[in-house]
Amino acid sequence: MSTARRLLVEGASDAVGFVGGALAGFWAGRLLGWDLFAEGYGTASIAGIVLVGLGGGLGLHLARRWRAARANDKEN
Repeated sequence: MSTARRLLVEGASDAVGFVGGALAGFWAGRLLGWDLFAEGYGTASIAGIVLVGLGGGLGLHLARRWRAARANDKEN
């Protein structure tokens, strides 16, 4: 795979993983009644922010694991 294509796949998969995970965290918070955009910084708002951050990090991690597994499959 060319360097440009590898970098494009890396960047796109990282972006999709992060945004997808952050959205999953956002909607999980909404289901729990934690309003990320509530006025002020109450406990529910902070919990919503934390869920979005954790979701984004988890999504990014899963995207990188997917990319590593895909690279291992191509080597074998």
